[in-house]
Amino acid sequence: MQPPTFQDIQEAVPRVRQVLSPTPLYEWPGLSQLTETQLYLKHENHQPVGAFKIRGGINLVSTLSNTEREAGIMGCSTGNHGQSLAYAARIFGIKCTIVVPKNNNPDKVRAIKLLGADIIEHGEDFDEAKQYLERVLVDEKRRYVHSANEPKLIAGVGTQAIEIFEKLNAPDVIIVPVGMGSGVCGTGIVAKHLNPKTEVIGVGAENAPANQLSFLAGSLQTTETAQTWAEGVATRSSAELTQEIMKSVVDDFLLVSEDEMRIAAYHTLKETHNLVEGAGAAALAAILKNKERFQGKKVVAILSGGNLNLAELPEILRLGSLQ
Repeated sequence: MQPPTFQDIQEAVPRVRQVLSPTPLYEWPGLSQLTETQLYLKHENHQPVGAFKIRGGINLVSTLSNTEREAGIMGCSTGNHGQSLAYAARIFGIKCTIVVPKNNNPDKVRAIKLLGADIIEHGEDFDEAKQYLERVLVDEKRRYVHSANEPKLIAGVGTQAIEIFEKLNAPDVIIVPVGMGSGVCGTGIVAKHLNPKTEVIGVGAENAPANQLSFLAGSLQTTETAQTWAEGVATRSSAELTQEIMKSVVDDFLLVSEDEMRIAAYHTLKETHNLVEGAGAAALAAILKNKERFQGKKVVAILSGGNLNLAELPEILRLGSLQ
């Protein structure tokens, strides 16, 4: 499996823009003041499914063969990847099946259903759901779309970085939440091509550190649990392709706590009036946790998604009010 190149991402741009408009890149004065940086948010929460992954879904599904389209696609997701595939499948008129963990974010599950996909609930978390899909459901007909080991997904989501550099010349740092790594890899490929001095940093949850452990070790690592409210980064394992790409395009990998993401979600809501899910708040959380490191720099934080389980909102507001 060959990693995508900068040219692959460039070729994905017209496919993605046929369906999606570029998302805003805003500097929010309140967040810049709070972080003591020149802080820009890349608003992937403004996508039709509320998250960045739709870029990859559109790019991949648009390139499927007629045979693959007739058979349909399937995938495993805690929500945003599933919505991406379901949205793309609806546009191109193909069948889509998504496996989700039991007790998943109900709003994300409902959104996938509303887009026309069939839902199968199995397992206690993403990794158990994925194992069930790969062991029982994968067949010779339907196209299984892995959430990370897919070059065309990575190329599609990399278009978010093309849009950053179209608007902002030479950011010092781009910080990207990492679930299985497609977003940070696509962003890193673009950044290292257009401005190698731009630092690309991944961020995950302290309670789900498999990706950071893999990045630091240079080999795939797993954890026994991934107990985080931020389902977008809640994985106990990492992916071969994205970990391999990270070695050459990611400069560092930070972790944030559960409450640090909640506090970042609060500040995002207060200063920008945007509701953000846990993974989407992780980049701001990393900046707030490491203020001295980023002080005075031009920083882009990828707001990767806004699909918050509203049951989390009271605790976000409670913690935020204590700041």
